[in-house]
Amino acid sequence: MKPSFSRTRRSLVAACALAAASLAHAAWPDRPVTIVVPYAPGGAADALARVLAAKMGPRLGTSVIVDNRAGASGTIGAAYVAKAQPDGYTVLYDATPYSINPHLFPKMPYAANALQPLSLVSLAPNILIVKADSSYKDVKDLIAKAKAQPGKVNFASGGSGTVQRLASELFRQKLNLDMVHVPYKSGGPAITDVMGGQVDFMFSTVAASSPLVDSGKLRALAISSPRRSPRLPNVPTVAETVIPGYEVYEWNGVFVPAGTPPEVAGRLQKAVAESLQDPEVKKRFDDVGAQAVGSTPAEFADYLKKEDAKWGEVVRKGNIKLD
Repeated sequence: MKPSFSRTRRSLVAACALAAASLAHAAWPDRPVTIVVPYAPGGAADALARVLAAKMGPRLGTSVIVDNRAGASGTIGAAYVAKAQPDGYTVLYDATPYSINPHLFPKMPYAANALQPLSLVSLAPNILIVKADSSYKDVKDLIAKAKAQPGKVNFASGGSGTVQRLASELFRQKLNLDMVHVPYKSGGPAITDVMGGQVDFMFSTVAASSPLVDSGKLRALAISSPRRSPRLPNVPTVAETVIPGYEVYEWNGVFVPAGTPPEVAGRLQKAVAESLQDPEVKKRFDDVGAQAVGSTPAEFADYLKKEDAKWGEVVRKGNIKLD
């Protein structure tokens, strides 16, 4: 039996559509790619995204533009990308709040599966800091005070949903300590009050606090990575000192809208990975205490699952709410 005309026509239409799609993917990119950073200009994520974008452009054969869409702990920018066309021209450069926000916001502005992990970009530990002339000579002194005087030791952060807050909360929970959280609107004022002794301690980024440690304005008691940092080789890890297995990083990573064609996603991921191997990029990341990583989508997805489980448990056990 001969195929009907309508069936043949449908087959031809489908074949033409497939061919057109293949040609479109082959031509990608034929215009600039936008990397959306869901945080304010001048911050760590923004600075590293711009370093990466500058190196990705030549590898993709187009301009790569950074667009800041800050607000609501990063959810505004993430939602913008989640709802964008999955054509490879709109990319999300997000950070650790991506894994924390679902446990803090009653309702997220985008579906959990709306974004597709592409590559883990960087890992940066936090430093447990106290004022320079503090009576806490090491992290064990701090713990001893907290145990001897429940509710008297306090810690600062740049807000309830920040990594700094949750790093301290994880520290508190693991040691079953009674300590008081003092939230600030950002990390800068929090560091200032730690320097002045108004607050006992905080976990802060290497970029923000290591220059103050180097200049003698702050004392570093411990670092949140599992191994010591080359940037601060004399500062012990929390894991080696008091809490085996303790590990907190501020990570950065790249996502695309779900449904992005595999060929396009693959070229983006390759551009990210190759850019992160550039010596200039590695140095720029090292300068702010971040380790350039680069990973496969599967590796990044696995890392995100672990982060989600860890921070979900910390938020629930600590009954943490947004300020």
